[in-house]
Formats: sequence, structure tokens, C-alpha cells
Amino acid sequence: MTQLEALRYGDDPQQVVEVWPASPRSGARGTAVLVHGGYWRTPWAADLMHPLVPAFAERGWRVVVPEYRRIGSGGGWPATSDDVGSALAALRTRGDDGGPLVLVGHSAGGHLALVHSGAADAVVALAPVTDLVRGHAEGIGRGAVAELMGVPPGEGPEAYALASPRLRPWPACPVLVVHGTDDARVPVEHSRDYADAAGTGGAPVELVEPPSLDHMALIDPAAPHWPAVHAWLDQHLRVGAIRS
Repeated sequence: MTQLEALRYGDDPQQVVEVWPASPRSGARGTAVLVHGGYWRTPWAADLMHPLVPAFAERGWRVVVPEYRRIGSGGGWPATSDDVGSALAALRTRGDDGGPLVLVGHSAGGHLALVHSGAADAVVALAPVTDLVRGHAEGIGRGAVAELMGVPPGEGPEAYALASPRLRPWPACPVLVVHGTDDARVPVEHSRDYADAAGTGGAPVELVEPPSLDHMALIDPAAPHWPAVHAWLDQHLRVGAIRS
């Protein structure tokens, strides 16, 4: 796996995106931005998504893996989210790829992908954190939401309204949520409630619940859900509206 370049979008050493070219054997399809999880904390880093890079590159995607400041290394809300937004803005500024842009986020990266869905033509959210108010109350990730936000919902309702996909305006682009029914790290009930509410709101959000799919298996390129994910992207990017 040959890395094409590292693109900086800020002065902090973490503010960098890794960029790989699409395979020359495939026609150019667009850009796939793979956003890593780890409950927004160090030491979890961008290399969590590296196993997925070849599978996307071989299908014609230019693959981008952003790093961002995390809890314990300058991150938290809104800095962590701002970094993802700045990374996406840096890609747009380059203007060297006219195809669709897809956000693929895992766990906390799924949360960030949903927050930034307005920059994408499609989003694939793998066991995303969708409800920060509920996540804070339930203490998911051993208190990760409290660490990210710095205050409880009652003391920072405006921040939670911006940070929580469940409280934000629904995505306009197609969204596929994939969440294993036996996930022990992010409760699948959160994704069910998010998808149900989004559907009631008329948003193009679909939920797939594979049985016996471990949280980390979601980013295993050999896991059985991936052919259907790639087929979903093909379908929705043929018929969906592309960013102007």
C-alpha cells in the first residue's frame, strides 16, 4: 500500500490527512474519506482505517484518512469536529478530484461523519455514536461523551445540539448505518432510534443490522457486510445528487 502524500491542514502534528490514489486498474470513482474511531481518545489513531484502504482504492476511489486532535492531545468538542471540517475543506481547496465524496466513519468516526454529512454525497456510518445526550447518561465508552463535551447536557445544551447527530438537522445525502446486533461498545439501540427518527423526519437513512458482528469487525475488509456496503454506494451514487 503506497501512500501518495500527507496533506497538512493545520499546525498541530495531528492535523494531517493521508491520501492514497485510486488503483490505475479501475476507473476514477471519487473520494472516500475514512474517519477512524476510538471514542475520540488517544492513542487510537488513523491507522485503524488502513486495512480498508486497498479495498476502496481497488474499486476506483481515491482514499483519504484524516487524523484529528483527540481527547488527551488537544481535542474535545468542538476542536475534534473542527479538525474534520478543516480536513474536508483542505480537500475541496485542492480541487483535484471532481467525483463524489463519501464519508465512511467507524464508531466515534461515524459520529463525526454524520456531523459533517453536509460535505458528502453519501455517508456510511459503522456503529456510530448518534445520541450524545443518551450516551452521556448511559456512560458509554467509560464516560467518553463526558470527556469529549466537558460538561453534562444540562450545562451545555447548545453544544450538545450541535454535537449530537440525534439533535442536528437530518442529513440530506443518503446514509447507510451498519451496526451489529451484538455490539458491546456502542449499543445498537442507539442506531435503531436514530434511524427510526430520521425516517419519520423523511431523511434518507437506512439501517442494516448484521448478527454476530463485533464492533471492531466492522472495519475488517474481509467481514461479510462489505460487499453490500460497496453495492449500496454504487447504487446511491448512480442515482443520487452529486455536490455542485
